Amino acid sequence: MLTRRLSAALLAGAIAAPVSALPITAQAAEYVIDTEGQHAFIEWRINHLGFSWLYGRFNDFEGSFEYEDGAIEDASVEVTIDMASLDSNHAERDKHLREADFFHVKEYPEATFKSTGIESTDDGFVITGDLTMRGVTKEIEIEAEKIGEGEDPWGGYRAGFHGTTTLTLKDFGIDYDLGPAATTAEVTLSVEGVRQ
Repeated sequence: MLTRRLSAALLAGAIAAPVSALPITAQAAEYVIDTEGQHAFIEWRINHLGFSWLYGRFNDFEGSFEYEDGAIEDASVEVTIDMASLDSNHAERDKHLREADFFHVKEYPEATFKSTGIESTDDGFVITGDLTMRGVTKEIEIEAEKIGEGEDPWGGYRAGFHGTTTLTLKDFGIDYDLGPAATTAEVTLSVEGVRQ
């Protein structure tokens, strides 16, 4: 009888061992970017004729990211931008930027970004992903850093990140001549997400 019990225990242990030996992977938490509370920004600047910087932003966008502390390379992010919400603090200029010379908003009302990979660096990490704008999809890289995470005063949990990238306008079909210094635009993203 004792032999049978020992055999049964050993068999059960042999079956359970491979299962317990499997690595336990943490499920990345989903965060919604806090655009409702205006704790997220997509801003850009472009050189004007080599004389000055022209600044602007997109006021309306939405997105989410999946992230787990200590596993940044497993994170992901998706963002959709309302291109009509472009705002350079000048109504006539904004009207022109929305037309076919630039973003052609009537034909392409949205731009989207979806990450395809994230790699850690000495200074933070690089997000690689597909940006679709003006009907063109191009792979871009965003140099990013984590700003912080933790509980907020309202009982929620937040994580925030900052990133920058440079876009070549002709890559997206924009070849309006603003001078040789204005062939690229610098984009800054500051996002704060609320864990769901």
